[in-house]
Amino acid sequence: MLYRVALVSQVYLLIVFIAKFTAVALPENFAPPNNVDEFYDQLSRLGFAKDGNAYDQPRFTAVGPEHGNCRTPCTLLANILQNATFFLGPVYQQQQSEYWSTQQAETLPACRILPSSAREVAVTYLVTVFFKCKFAVKGGGHASFGGASSIEEGVTIDLQRLNTIKVNSEGTVTQVGTGNRWIDVYQYLTPKNLAVVGGRNSDIGVSGFTLGGGISYFSERYGWACDGVENYEVRHCRNNHVQMTEHSQVVLANGHIVNVNLKNPDLYWALRGGGNNFGIVTRMDLATFPQGQMLGGNSVYPLTANASIIAAYQRFVADLPSDPDAAIIVAFAYLEGKWIANNVYAYAKPVTKPPIFEEFFAMQNLSSTLRIANVTNITAELTTYSPTGFRQTYRSVTFKNNAEIQRLVFDIFFEEMDPIKDLTGIVPALAMQPISKSVIALFSKNGGNALGLADEENPLLSMSKILLCSNSPSSRTLLIYSSTVVQLAVQWSSSADDSTVYSTTQRVIERSVAAAKTLGVDNKYIYQNYAAKGQDVFAGYGETNQRRLIEISKRYDPKGVFQKLQPGYFKLGRF
Repeated sequence: MLYRVALVSQVYLLIVFIAKFTAVALPENFAPPNNVDEFYDQLSRLGFAKDGNAYDQPRFTAVGPEHGNCRTPCTLLANILQNATFFLGPVYQQQQSEYWSTQQAETLPACRILPSSAREVAVTYLVTVFFKCKFAVKGGGHASFGGASSIEEGVTIDLQRLNTIKVNSEGTVTQVGTGNRWIDVYQYLTPKNLAVVGGRNSDIGVSGFTLGGGISYFSERYGWACDGVENYEVRHCRNNHVQMTEHSQVVLANGHIVNVNLKNPDLYWALRGGGNNFGIVTRMDLATFPQGQMLGGNSVYPLTANASIIAAYQRFVADLPSDPDAAIIVAFAYLEGKWIANNVYAYAKPVTKPPIFEEFFAMQNLSSTLRIANVTNITAELTTYSPTGFRQTYRSVTFKNNAEIQRLVFDIFFEEMDPIKDLTGIVPALAMQPISKSVIALFSKNGGNALGLADEENPLLSMSKILLCSNSPSSRTLLIYSSTVVQLAVQWSSSADDSTVYSTTQRVIERSVAAAKTLGVDNKYIYQNYAAKGQDVFAGYGETNQRRLIEISKRYDPKGVFQKLQPGYFKLGRF
């Protein structure tokens, strides 16, 4: 009882803050409670209690002293958000099992909160931060390393109940709660012959994918996913304009729930690639476009075709700006006891043999799933190649598009991975995918994004002076070079093999970067959604962009809450 009375005195002012920042009107006679019953009554009047007996049976006995300063917020939240707070038990364990990687599932919080609204997210955040308890935010939970969207002995805020999806009457904007996965979005839009710039693996969550950039099958025409969350008039088709109003809804460090769009240009820019450093995004309004049947699928080739595939890839990337409906992933992997090449093809129209794929399609494959189907069907296929229940790691690096470095990276990958191919459950894969000149040009629209790929200091761009007249020395244009994002992904079964896998993947990347530097085709950009824990993502955005991100973070989060109390995923380096 004494503990509960102390709890009342500790959180009374917090209730005032919660009411203020979540737009809940305090009753005129709201006053400090004299006892626990009055405190619970006041919570009820703020709309957080279900009935008069809601708090008679405390449901926080599973939270023990070992959870330190997270015991109190978990206790309070169990009473405020009664049907949204879960401690160790069957429901909690089921929620933990929904993480993609075993490392994430093994990271156990003191309690898990499943808010159903932005207001409940703000309440959870304010309570947690008030007690200086560390927290994590889970959207789809598809990060590879532990602690990315999970937190040991802290509070995990799981957004899965923020699952609303609604398209406007014109079919140009879709409101998407950040607890959705892409399969949910596609299943909603496909019957309407609509789509958004979203994930190619439909099991991935909307929020983390988009905040990290978001490469899509539709990126050649519309940019990356982060470029489709904005407030602007945009061209969706070559000669057609559509009017739209898009924004993100975000819980900021001070607990305020705000809409972010071009009226907030700095924060809007930062959210386009800035990850989880600026707030908890609770809804995204996504640019939406017509999309019917399309070509998609995987083709498997013998590994001996690697040189031909890389050569064809070079010509494909060069031609890509001429055909914005095409997309490709070139991959090499050890699967089911053999090394293979596996290309993923997508074409946004129902064309069985697009000319841009002609060189690939002329190669003899071992098997193929190429078909005309809808977005939902095609994006579900990659999910089967990325099952849950395994240990996972990613690493990423970017190079200028160059056949020699791609051949060298393939050789390094094979040399390092072949000796460990017999580890239990291991599936090592090396994937290459283009960032074309036309995609990079799309990054600069509406103030640009934070990724740094369209900046002059980035070596993907070079300056070429073009004299328009004899007295115009400042006349110049940007020559933009296409590049290739390299993803190293490894799946395995046993934690006993962790050090072997981690050290091997690190060597692959280190040797590849050294080779690229020798050839002069290296690039510091690291695609956040493929990065490993410890890779310096934001340094790869360039010094100017990293400094600007830090300045915006200081403005909206002066105490560094999202840097210190939310330690997971990739941080800006403020502290």
